[in-house]
Amino acid sequence: MAEARYKQLVDELAAEIRDGRLPPGTRLPTHRKLAERHGLALVTASRVYAELEAMGLVSGEVGRGTFVREASLRVGPGAERRALPADLVDLNFNYPALPGQAELLRGALRQLAAGGELDAMLRYAPHGGRMHERACFARHLASRGLTVEPSNVLIVDGAQHGLAVTAMALLQPGDVVAVDALTYPGFKVLAEAHKLELAPLPAAGQGPDLDVLERLCARRRVRAIYAMPTMHNPLGWVMGTSRRKRLVAIARRHGLLVIEDAAYAFLADDPPAPLAALAPETTVYVSGLSKNVATGLRVGFVAAPDAWVPKLERAIRATTWCTPGVTTAIACSWLEDGTVERLESQKRQDASARQAIVGEVLAGMGCMRHPSSYFAWLPLPEETRADLVAAALMREGVSVSTAEPFATSKHVPHALRLALGSVGLEGLRSALRTVRRVVEEQSY
Repeated sequence: MAEARYKQLVDELAAEIRDGRLPPGTRLPTHRKLAERHGLALVTASRVYAELEAMGLVSGEVGRGTFVREASLRVGPGAERRALPADLVDLNFNYPALPGQAELLRGALRQLAAGGELDAMLRYAPHGGRMHERACFARHLASRGLTVEPSNVLIVDGAQHGLAVTAMALLQPGDVVAVDALTYPGFKVLAEAHKLELAPLPAAGQGPDLDVLERLCARRRVRAIYAMPTMHNPLGWVMGTSRRKRLVAIARRHGLLVIEDAAYAFLADDPPAPLAALAPETTVYVSGLSKNVATGLRVGFVAAPDAWVPKLERAIRATTWCTPGVTTAIACSWLEDGTVERLESQKRQDASARQAIVGEVLAGMGCMRHPSSYFAWLPLPEETRADLVAAALMREGVSVSTAEPFATSKHVPHALRLALGSVGLEGLRSALRTVRRVVEEQSY
């Protein structure tokens, strides 16, 4: 009887939410009051809310209660790319591009067609890439402060693939991985797919709270830490040298694998040495050419210690066998002739121009941002719900992300992550004005 009543209550509340009798933002009764009202055990009442949350209809917030979600917002890990209406301004995903990049590709393809390596591109390459290509990426890494041998570099199909093969090769289901409480959604997707347990670390200034990491490692067997020390996504921090050295010391003391995600590192001007340079024996460095060149150029690279290279090669073989020869050849050509370096410089300038607009339009709103990053983190005023703000912005033709896709802890802050690199400068200015107006309207 209790089981039937529990299921009936779930269905009743779900129907009330879906037909609008319980509108978005409604605070539902506490677990205890729900149990008393319907004659349920407290644990059964908790199951009711857990099932509604799994259906995407409510969200539970530590210290605040359980609220009805805005149903028009997509529920999920936030890493899926959606088809957007042509008139929607996209401040959700970053695909920064510069004028003339299409012409660069035309020129590269003509150069390939006139070259003598076309036959080689039609055949399988070694799983980690041909050695002269790996040497090309090793030279590129030297410009980022990381000196590695070509044999320690593996070419992959973008940075996300690099993270995937790292997880597949070096981690096991059930492994505990320390991550930032707000982190890259793509790693959350990987963790779910590989059945990894994510242990969140709160932020403490320009980096994770390393005291919390120390305590975590003291009480649990932590296998790895996933970090973005240079241009953190979404908070934009660049960790200082002393904090990097302490993180490395903790990793060595507790035998942690360090996964260093450097997808946005090119945006930082003269950053401290990568974690992989400080602890090359325990760090896998992952990056790619999606953000600094083009999102459609699915070429990435992984730098790893000797002992892990064969494992990573097997994971590449299991997933894609090898990187496509044509895109790898284009990437190497652009690395060698200075195109990548030039595009990185131009994108740093472009990102700085966009951040100046953020500073002007969102002045006084407490944005967290780096002066040359392609995103900004906007905490919302007290009692202002992020899902309602995001839904209101969607109705105004502006797509943004809430904190939910980035959150790894039960506490999901009410904030917006604004991607700045996918619209023109005037379009960005107009969209940010809309963001400010809607946030202010929702805060009254």
